[in-house]
Amino acid sequence: MDHARLGRTGLKVSRLCLGTMNFGPLTTEPESFAIMDRALELGIDFFDTADVYGWRTGEGVTEQIVGRWLAQGGGRRERVVLATKVYGKMGDEPNDRGLSARHIRHACDESLRRLRTDRIDLYQMHHVDRDAPWDEVWQAMEQLVTAGKVLYVGSSNFAGWHIAQANAAAAHRHFLGLVSEQSLYNLTARTIELEVLPACRAHGVGVIPWSPLAGGLLGGVLGEADKGRRSSERIRKRVEERRAQLEAWEGFCRELGEKPADVALAWLLDSPAVTAPIIGPRTIAQLEGSLRALEIALSPDHRAALDRIWPGPGGEAPEAYAW
Repeated sequence: MDHARLGRTGLKVSRLCLGTMNFGPLTTEPESFAIMDRALELGIDFFDTADVYGWRTGEGVTEQIVGRWLAQGGGRRERVVLATKVYGKMGDEPNDRGLSARHIRHACDESLRRLRTDRIDLYQMHHVDRDAPWDEVWQAMEQLVTAGKVLYVGSSNFAGWHIAQANAAAAHRHFLGLVSEQSLYNLTARTIELEVLPACRAHGVGVIPWSPLAGGLLGGVLGEADKGRRSSERIRKRVEERRAQLEAWEGFCRELGEKPADVALAWLLDSPAVTAPIIGPRTIAQLEGSLRALEIALSPDHRAALDRIWPGPGGEAPEAYAW
């Protein structure tokens, strides 16, 4: 398994990040344990979760599953770079969400309790909080870092100017600031190429794409093997809206001799700004299949063909829409 530095830090993480959002709602606890064990065996040591995953308000179902897995010992915690998130609604009180200093401190302690660990390697703000001043946010994060409860801070779903603003405020406080940004990014969703990717490159922020297969749309939905995935009404609607592109896409992958899901991941891995796409396997077979993407080399001609099938926004701003 290849590793890469997370942004401008000295921390190295696997080129694929194990997403745990399915653990609990779609994947049973024993199956989740097996997937995490197998991920470590394969060299995938970067695990991502969030306090809201499990989708039962305030319970942190997925964090609890990950915590019980870590508590088995055997070097699990020492080997894993553990990432979780703060921002989402965790209760019915006014301060049970967001990025106030009060909520950040309480949410961190609760995540540590559920994860059964003394530290979070990467603590990510799940969304920008426009009501929380950066001085307040960074003071809270600094206290967690000083206490040894958090090692690095990242963001998720930030705009490019949020990243620049956040890191300028952190630099003013002589604090490391954001080291990663977790964004929606795949061949069908390339908006972040306008300003988020340039901001991340400028500030040494590693990009961690979520939904690299566009919710399954890039996983071979026209093929016979994916009838189960196509049974979703949402997917069926998206397939019909994009049928011409999907036919060209899956034809391209057949000519390349690779599975669509693997090519979609390989395209992300080929981007200099990307540290590690998040894969969210529901089974061990899906986990193991993802490793093929690490071996696929896309030529400039391949990338140009993919740009024709799945056009981006035209490059970086402002050249994408002006001179």
